[in-house]
Amino acid sequence: MDTIINKVDTKGRVSLPSDYRAIVKELSTEIVCYRSLTSPCIEGCAEELLEKIASDMETSLDFFSQTQDELTNLIFGDARRFSFDSTGRILLTEKLLKHAQITDTAVFVGKGRKFQIWNPENWEKEEARIRAEIFKNRPSLSNKGGM
Repeated sequence: MDTIINKVDTKGRVSLPSDYRAIVKELSTEIVCYRSLTSPCIEGCAEELLEKIASDMETSLDFFSQTQDELTNLIFGDARRFSFDSTGRILLTEKLLKHAQITDTAVFVGKGRKFQIWNPENWEKEEARIRAEIFKNRPSLSNKGGM
């Protein structure tokens, strides 16, 4: 995946980048979007990944815990399915656009099996923050599988 900037029209329609559509279409004809819990952006993924999140939450959190209840309310109570139109666009809701502070331009940021949609200025600041943090605290990857 990549980081791609696309226009948002006055109705809230935005073209999902073709690479993203190809990945999603392997699994589904729709994507699911919801407001990020940790950033002013929109989280997007195929429905199958959302189902995996639900399954992981059921097995890792106490079913009656406050944490489980709050996370499911915020993610699944907010998630919405979007179908592509004939040109590969989705129609984002006002609630999603407002949360991400998106007006006429959106930045799609690939994150493996999911992606985020940002306001370009907010993404620029967030990317700079992340790069500074990584530079300061160089991460390491375990080579358990060998190369």
